[in-house]
Amino acid sequence: MIAELDKLIELQKTDTNLRRLKNLLETADARRAEIEQEFEQHAFSVREIQSRRDDLHAKRADLEKQVAENKTYLERADRNLKHAQNSKEYETAMRETDALQKQIAAFETLIVETMETIEEVEKEIEERADEINTLDAKRAAALKEFEAALSQDKAEFAKETTHRATAFATLPARLAAVYDRLAQRSRDGIAVAEVVNGACSACYMHLRPQVQLNVKKGDEIILCENCSRILYLPKREAEATA
Repeated sequence: MIAELDKLIELQKTDTNLRRLKNLLETADARRAEIEQEFEQHAFSVREIQSRRDDLHAKRADLEKQVAENKTYLERADRNLKHAQNSKEYETAMRETDALQKQIAAFETLIVETMETIEEVEKEIEERADEINTLDAKRAAALKEFEAALSQDKAEFAKETTHRATAFATLPARLAAVYDRLAQRSRDGIAVAEVVNGACSACYMHLRPQVQLNVKKGDEIILCENCSRILYLPKREAEATA
């Protein structure tokens, strides 16, 4: 394989990696936000169920207060009933007593239902105890891992950028211009395409037998007849098919 083709292949691999790294760096804020959002959703879910528990306890306390107040009124109604001076006072006290007893019974029923719901919520909280207790630690660990990977990507991007400049400088001016033109006109930045199963891996056009043979030889620059990209076969494949 001619030296220029080797350089082009290496340059393409470097550029492809640089595009990957650039995308990772450009989307870093969005990916970090996704991690934050994922944990925030968990945290919101936890806060929601804890809020439900607190609201239920407050509801139970309010119901118990209502029961206590109505029992006080009931005691007064009982006294009025015992000390009624006439039938009208007696009937009034009876109606009040009956209404209060029904109201107390209704509140007590609601208290029982509320306590059952509290038990269900407490059970759910207990089942999610590990998640709740480790949520902050897991979030911190996930962000730490993300930042470490991001630092590696930044370092690799800087290293690959330097390597790219060095590799590009070694290309003959004509080849460098051809490479740049092909890379800039393609959306994927591919100027040098591997031949896979007799086809260009960039445009998927099947190559004529003679073109395949010329690519296998590797002693000249061969362009795809469809997309004009520079074609190559990995060394091991070229040697195996020679």
